Amino acid sequence: MADSDESKRKLFIFSLDTDSGQVVKFESVDTAGRHELSEEEKATLAKEGSDSPIEELLEEAFEAGIACVMGDASDNGAIKSKEDEDLHRLLLEPLIEHSSAARLMRREVLSRAILRSLIRQSLNSKPGSGAGALQSERSQSRRTT
Repeated sequence: MADSDESKRKLFIFSLDTDSGQVVKFESVDTAGRHELSEEEKATLAKEGSDSPIEELLEEAFEAGIACVMGDASDNGAIKSKEDEDLHRLLLEPLIEHSSAARLMRREVLSRAILRSLIRQSLNSKPGSGAGALQSERSQSRRTT
């Protein structure tokens, strides 16, 4: 990867409590080093995605399961408007709350699942990419200056 491409990458470090899966520290890594993200930076990053992507994903999976049982899997989860989204949530929440999926929607269950997923993903990541490569690039630039 070219030096300019590497310096444009957004790399983050999450320090997690392994018992609860809760994030205890969130840092950014760049060619200047590591720094803990401010509340403002976290808020900006949070705005880039949806409010609760994991919960939404589980709701979509639950809805897809219902559609499959009903014999209507053609929708592909396409929600057309904010009103449709609100209606879907209004209809799904009571169904989820009274099902075995309710346990899966609890924050502590999701946090532990996310932690396990990150650990598994790290096992499949390529050596020499990410923060390690950025650290190596930083070390090389110090030696040449």
